[in-house]
Amino acid sequence: MTKGPIKKVVLAYSGGLDTSIILKWLQTTYGCEVVTFTADLGQGAELEPARAKALALGIKPENIFVEDLREEFVRDYVFPMFRANALYEGQYLLGTSIARPLIAKRQIEIAEKVGADAVAHGATGKGNDQVRFELTYYALKPDVKVIAPWREWDFRSREALVAFAEKNQIPIAKDKRGEAPFSTDANLLHTSSEGKVLENPAEEVPDYVYSRTVDPGAAPDEPDYLTVDFEGGDAVALDGKTMSPAALLARLNALGRRHGIGRLDLVENRFVGMKSRGLYETPGGTILLAAHRGIEQITLDRGAAHLKDELMPKYAELIYYGFWFAPEREMLQAAIDLSQKFVSGRARLKLYKGGVGVVGRESKYSLYDPELVTFEEGKVAFDQRDAEGFIRLNALRLRMLVQRRRKLKL
Repeated sequence: MTKGPIKKVVLAYSGGLDTSIILKWLQTTYGCEVVTFTADLGQGAELEPARAKALALGIKPENIFVEDLREEFVRDYVFPMFRANALYEGQYLLGTSIARPLIAKRQIEIAEKVGADAVAHGATGKGNDQVRFELTYYALKPDVKVIAPWREWDFRSREALVAFAEKNQIPIAKDKRGEAPFSTDANLLHTSSEGKVLENPAEEVPDYVYSRTVDPGAAPDEPDYLTVDFEGGDAVALDGKTMSPAALLARLNALGRRHGIGRLDLVENRFVGMKSRGLYETPGGTILLAAHRGIEQITLDRGAAHLKDELMPKYAELIYYGFWFAPEREMLQAAIDLSQKFVSGRARLKLYKGGVGVVGRESKYSLYDPELVTFEEGKVAFDQRDAEGFIRLNALRLRMLVQRRRKLKL
């Protein structure tokens, strides 16, 4: 339970049933003034109803914030993460993880603006999001008071929540009265689904869970080709057309959706200690990752490329755990960003029935030299006789090990 009196709290508010219940619970439990913040991160839902619902629940107009953060989200969070080719546990593109620090940061900024002494979120006590929200809160405002209703209130069932909503005249849609078959979270980068029908990892994900991609088997029988242009590690154009970060990702999402690209059925290790099964759809991000790696293949030196791949799991883990604003993530980001100085050029990709592959790449900074790799006779760029000394030097320690075994008869 949060200690001390609360006068004003900024709530991360979606306008859905759960956060509407939290809004009313904050009013009745703490007797405080509530400020709502609804972020548009490209989740695809109409957000103005959230404003209307907050008004209906007694929130003053000046205490309702509905903000479009799509460009900031992609430019300042998604793109920096993709410079690292970040994948948690080798597969997850971190769509939910990367959204939380931006929401929490803006909550703190609004709290400062309106003079609030607390912030609140709707994450449960079993999940990762509570950690991501609160680590960001404390990193940006160490003395802030945090209210996490799911860890505080006495509701123990869906029926109890619905009864509270009815008592307080909170509208309840018919499909919200019972337990939802699964829960979802969405933004411009991905859609995630978990819980209920997905809880048995031995069972295949039902078709109706997918919302962001067509079935790859039902995708077009002809592939689509596209080009992605990069400057300094960030995508800037599709098929030669310059686009803003959010517009570019939205277009990649549409192409990925059409071809059933970016589905992932994953059992992952949550930060809080348990394993969970999630269904992720990241169509545009999957294409973007392939394109970025394609340009890095010809522009990054081997040492830099391999070091990046060694750093990536730690970087991805920090984001998954909620340490976006921690110094170690910023240190890794500085190294990653330095590596991207010459990651500029054009990648050509083929999209077909759930798959995306790089079929061409070019850059004025390319380190690929046809004169060095050709098998044609008469080329003198590489003297093959040099390889003998190179191999013998690398084999020296291996030969010494054998000599020791023979000498000592081991």
